[in-house]
Amino acid sequence: MSTRASNIRKYHSPININIGMLVFLCIFGYLVICVVMYFRSDPVVGYEVKKGSLSVNNIYEGIALRNENVVTSTDAGYVNYYAREGERVAVGNLVYSVDETGRLKDYLTEHSSNDNPLSDSDLLEIKSDIVNFIHNFSTERFNHTYDFKYSMQGTVLKLANNALLGNIEALTANNMSGNVNLCYSPNSGIAIYSVDGFEERQPSEIKGSDFDKEHYNKTLLLNNHLVAAGDPVYKLSTSEDWSLVIRTPNHVATELKELEYVKVRFLKNQYESWGKVDLLGICDDDSDSTFVELCFTNSMITFCTDRFLDVELITEEEEGLKIPNSAIVQKEFFLVPEDYLQQGNNSSSFGVIREIYNEDGSKSSEFVETPIYEHMNSEYYLDDSQLRIGDVLLKPNSMEPYTVSKRGGLIGVYNINKGYADFKQIQILYQNEEYSIVKSNTEYGLNAYDYIALDAETVTVNDFIYE
Repeated sequence: MSTRASNIRKYHSPININIGMLVFLCIFGYLVICVVMYFRSDPVVGYEVKKGSLSVNNIYEGIALRNENVVTSTDAGYVNYYAREGERVAVGNLVYSVDETGRLKDYLTEHSSNDNPLSDSDLLEIKSDIVNFIHNFSTERFNHTYDFKYSMQGTVLKLANNALLGNIEALTANNMSGNVNLCYSPNSGIAIYSVDGFEERQPSEIKGSDFDKEHYNKTLLLNNHLVAAGDPVYKLSTSEDWSLVIRTPNHVATELKELEYVKVRFLKNQYESWGKVDLLGICDDDSDSTFVELCFTNSMITFCTDRFLDVELITEEEEGLKIPNSAIVQKEFFLVPEDYLQQGNNSSSFGVIREIYNEDGSKSSEFVETPIYEHMNSEYYLDDSQLRIGDVLLKPNSMEPYTVSKRGGLIGVYNINKGYADFKQIQILYQNEEYSIVKSNTEYGLNAYDYIALDAETVTVNDFIYE
């Protein structure tokens, strides 16, 4: 029994490889290779080309100068205003009164507490001012909040005063008319209730230190405040002609002078207007900068309370296809005379006839299909993946030879619509630091809604795209 047991051997079954296992191994190997290639390659980020525009953005801060006449008080007492700031007043319109005793203030307080003299239109204007302030609020200029506060207080009181003091008989009945001096506008213009020392300043007198806001002092003329005879009570802007003085680099000033007129966008409300350019001279504190005056004949009332204005000069504006600069690449091509290109016999594709040598040393020719990337100056830009320097091309019909050697560069992007990187030539209309505007609907270029590689350095021509 023990002898028979020792002769027993374990049977090893042979590996049975069938066609199904081979297919599975091939698919598995392909998937492994794809995964490795994906992790070893940088994913290509696509960018959808869309129509857009770029402006030549030149943003400057300017000092607004107007025809401003400061009106001073002829009497001492408490001032009460009736014309709203920024409102046009005619000659002889009631602007303010001077209360010598202060009784008018008590009278107004008593009557305003019992009734709301503001109309729906007045309340709507106040709400509009509040909305504009919220929209333009900036933490960097928080001091403007106090200006807005005092301005709103004054506006409400002026509207209330205008409603209550419309009835002069009420003043007479309360024996206050003799103590209240009603003051009327000597000229027509826009009423402004602040002074800052720039009222008499001429554009040629502006200095570099005037742009320092830390030393800028603006005095608000508040309602119900005490004034002495000769103190300023308000000022009138009497003309629609006004100007804005800005500082620009010398070369920009020269360009603006050549334009004569420049389109100006006011950043406060995005209002646009054309300004006439006048050079005032080199800045006193910076020899590399020039004072430039922009003259306007409208919109003065819109900015009558602003001394400093941020503006954007729009010297040119281009529209086309907007693409990021990171997608732009330069590539070299062979330049071949247009007479050497023809269509293939059995297809609509273009190519060239190249001379070749057979094994026995005899000459022959072959048709080489090659993509066209640009046609310029009677020459075609052809891809160098099919051609080499020294190749001899034959002109159709005449068989006149041409040796490939001349090269030229094109600026373009990689189109990835078909899943691989395909170079497309572009014509840049305008370019800034981030984006370029390129011409649309060119024969060998881009179209709207094409997808391109966002970073041209991550791909080369004919690469398959892994997104």
